[in-house]
Formats: sequence, structure tokens, C-alpha cells
Amino acid sequence: MKFIADFHIHSRYSRATSKDLTPENLWLWAQYKGLSVVGVGDCIHPAWLKEVEEKLEPAEPGFFKLKREFVQAVSAKVFERCRAEVRFVLSTEISSIYKKNDVVRKVHNVVILSSFESAHALQRRLDAIGNIRSDGRPILGLDAKDLLKIALACDPKMLFIPAHIWTPWFSVLGSKSGFNSIEACFEELTPHIHALETGLSSDPLMNWRLKNLDPFMLISNSDAHSVSKLGREANIFDCEFSYDGIYRALADKRDKGFAGTIEFFPEEGKYHFDGHSMCNVRMHPRETIAHKGLCPSCGKPITVGVMARVEELADRVEGKKAVRARPYHSLIPLEEVVAAAKGVGCASKKVQALYFEMIDKLGAELPLLMDKPLKDIQVVAGDSVAEAVGRVREGKVAITPGYDGVYGTIKIF
Repeated sequence: MKFIADFHIHSRYSRATSKDLTPENLWLWAQYKGLSVVGVGDCIHPAWLKEVEEKLEPAEPGFFKLKREFVQAVSAKVFERCRAEVRFVLSTEISSIYKKNDVVRKVHNVVILSSFESAHALQRRLDAIGNIRSDGRPILGLDAKDLLKIALACDPKMLFIPAHIWTPWFSVLGSKSGFNSIEACFEELTPHIHALETGLSSDPLMNWRLKNLDPFMLISNSDAHSVSKLGREANIFDCEFSYDGIYRALADKRDKGFAGTIEFFPEEGKYHFDGHSMCNVRMHPRETIAHKGLCPSCGKPITVGVMARVEELADRVEGKKAVRARPYHSLIPLEEVVAAAKGVGCASKKVQALYFEMIDKLGAELPLLMDKPLKDIQVVAGDSVAEAVGRVREGKVAITPGYDGVYGTIKIF
């Protein structure tokens, strides 16, 4: 069965997240987006785990579905052309801040669990180590390798995925606090890492440049902090519709069940280029070298972005595919496409009205962006929107790259 999944999101218990992040709204917006599987996010936070457990029930093995009474509360908001089954998996992001080899490391990891029993077991273990209540994404003084060891003990079938692996400040390969390889972080436990999350500021093409990433499947997730951001990056599977199907697709090198990813254009990510946001200075890596890593405005060190960090560690020419390479689709969220076509902001009433009209009449967002005939889009949304979707599909866009926490800006026309 072919389906789209987004594992890495957050609940309303994480910092800087929307209060609308409830199981009901995740179920609703998954259908708007075209997602069949969604991670619950923050699944070891006590209050969120309690709510999730109250509102979800078992479905296919390792999958959960929204209980009927909660479905009924929001079902009327689902457009018929978007209506589909939605399943949840138990997931959480955990931040590890610790010292290793005399360097302070800040590494984020996503853990996907196969059962509520496993979630409770991990919750108990981590509750004894640090504060898991103040933030949905807990910050622990725990070596990432030790976190992996604990997660394995709680659930041998869990998936442990280093998150947004190139982000400068909080990732396994980040320029500010990471390592130069996955093995340097996880050592002898590295074989238990089956997949890596590329993050918004890199795409598979960039990651293929490192031979030591060849053993890992490259996946993409939204890291959504609001329901409207679901699926901005996602994963395409063609496998058994179950947790085991997903596990085999990522963990078994012989399995062909992982079909590819849906990606941001990496330049749109907020750490693609180097720069210093306090001074509004954006720099290509060549400029960074010329300025010896210092901001030309204030003289302080700039934040080295993903493009430069990949170049630093790369040992393969650009364009050559990795051993486990899969196809990928570079897309721009539909709201942004409509906004560009209409010349107004994403939050405008005009854009919001047309967005919902399009998914009402044409179906869910991701299939629409990837596959819907342009003539059908033209009938509903007009020439400019159809032209914009076509240009995105062909990669004919101009992007001013993001840097130091500032998202890139896109020009389709």
C-alpha cells in the first residue's frame, strides 16, 4: 500500500507551538494534507501522553486511530475529496546536551515507539534522569548514545532517528555542537540507527555527498509546530500498512518499501547559508572563508550553515547517488504557492479562502501539488496558480537562501 507519513511533529506542550495541536486537529489536518500516518509528537510528556492515550485506540499493529467520539466532533470539517483513514504512531523528539571529548554536544533525536507500554517505559526511565514535564521536547544532560541504549531497552523495535542532522546548533553533524560522523556520536550502537532526518535546510542530493551516510535511509519530516505546517516535508512508503511495515522499510536494507521523500527546496530552510541574523548578514560559504568566519558588520563569529558544513565533510562529487538513494519531490507548501501567484501574504483571507477551495474541489494538498493535472488546477484556481504549481514541479523557482534562523524567501514569478 502506498501512503505518506510525517513522524516528527510537536504537541502544544512544546515551546513555541500552537494551542490547536490536539489529536482531533491532527486527524483533521492530516486529511487536508494527504497524510495517512502522523507521529503524535512529545509522547513522553505526561499530560500529552495521558490525552493521547484517552483519545486514541489500537488499529493496525503499532498504529493507533482516533476514537469514534472524537472523530464525530470534527468529521464535518473534512472535505469529501480529502476524506481518508488516518493513523498515528507514538513519537517524540528529545534534546541531549552533554560533554563528550571535551566538547559540549547538543543533539536532537526522534524516537518512534511501537506501543503505549514502550512509551510509558521510556517515560519512567527519563523521568528519573531529568525534567520531562516543563517542555514537550525534554532537554536532558544525557549522552545521545546512552539515550539510544535506554530506548532500545524500553522497545527493541523502536526507531531512533537523529533529527535534522545538519542544523548548526542542535544536531549530530551540526557545525556548532555536533560530530564529524554518526559513528563518532553513537559508537558501537550505530548499527541500531537505520535512518537519518535530513532537515529543512538540506535535501537528499546534498546528503549523498557523504559516503559514510550510505548505510542510512534518508527521511524527511515537518517538525511541525502548528497543524498547518504538517507535511511540509514527509515520507512516501509503499509497504504493509503497519508499524512493522514501516520498520522493515527503514531497517532492512533488502526491503523496497521506502519509496522516497517530499522535500523543501533546501535554500528555503533557515540554516542553508551562513550568516548573522542580528546584523541581517547573509553569506555564501565562500564569503565566510574570505571574512575568516567573522561577521563583516559586527566582527562576531557567524553561524556556519548546512551548505558549508556538507561541503566540509563531503567526500563524493555532487550528483552521484548513494547506495540506498530514493527519489524525492521538492515542493513549496500550497499556501505559499497561492500567495506567490496572487501577490499577497500567506495569512491573507484571499489565500486562505482559495487554499480551502482548492483542497475541497481537487483533494488533499500533497497529492495535488505532485500529481493533479494543471488543467484541473487552472479550472479551480486560475491561470496564475496553475502556472505557479507547474513551475514548482519543474524546479523553476528563485530562492534567497535562509541563514542563522531566518527562513529563505521564494520567488516563483
